[in-house]
Amino acid sequence: MASDLTDFDAVIFDFSGTLFRLEEDDSWMSDLTDHDGEPFDLHQQAELMRRMTAPVGQTVEMDAAEHHAWTNRDLDPRFHRQAYLDVLRKSGVAHEDQAVGLYERLIDPGCWSAYPDTAEVLAALKDRGIKVAVLSNIAFDIRPAFVDLGVEHLVDEFVLSFEVGAVKPDPKIFEHALAALGSEPGRTLMIGDSEEADGAARKVGCAFALVDPVPLAERPDGLRTALSAFGL
Repeated sequence: MASDLTDFDAVIFDFSGTLFRLEEDDSWMSDLTDHDGEPFDLHQQAELMRRMTAPVGQTVEMDAAEHHAWTNRDLDPRFHRQAYLDVLRKSGVAHEDQAVGLYERLIDPGCWSAYPDTAEVLAALKDRGIKVAVLSNIAFDIRPAFVDLGVEHLVDEFVLSFEVGAVKPDPKIFEHALAALGSEPGRTLMIGDSEEADGAARKVGCAFALVDPVPLAERPDGLRTALSAFGL
C-alpha cells in the first residue's frame, strides 16, 4: 500500500458508480406500465435501474442473439441499444415508446450526476501533478457529463470501450489507458465499483481501490477515502 504522494503518478477512474451515477427522478418512470397496464412500484423501479446499470453479469434470460448483443453491448452502440431494450422488455416494460424513453435517459450524459467529491478529487489530483484517466465500459460519449460539471480539463485521457475496442476485465483496455497516460502500472491506481471488472487492473500490475456504487447522498466522500488509503 502506498504511503506518500510519490508512490503514484496516475489514477484511473471508472465512470458509472464511481465518479457519476444514474439517479432517476420521479418523472422518469411515472408513465411506465407493465403488460397488465399497472404502474411499476418503487421496488420494481429500483430493480429496473439496477438492471440498467449493473457493471457485470446477465440480468435477464436471453436467447443466443440477445446474449450476443448483451456481451458486445459496450463495443457497439447498436448492440447497446438492442441489449437494453431487450432487458427492459423482459423486465415488464410493455410499451416500446416507454422503453425507448428510459433507454435514452441512460445514454444521455446530462442525466448522470456526479458524486459529491468528484470535482474536488479531480482538482486535487491535477494540482499535485497526478495524471487522470477515466476508463469505462460504455457505448456512448460521456465527456459531456464532465463538461457540464466543469471538470473536463482535469481529465487527461478518456478510455471508452466502444472507442478502443476492448472491455473490462480484458487487460488490453487497462494497457491502453496506461499507454495513453504514459504511466507504469506499478505507479498507477485504479478506482472502481466492480471487483470483477475494475479489479482486473491488478492483473496488469496496478493497485486497486473499490468504492460502493450507492446513491449519491449515501457516499459524500467515498473517492477521498479510497485515495487516502493509498496515500493520496
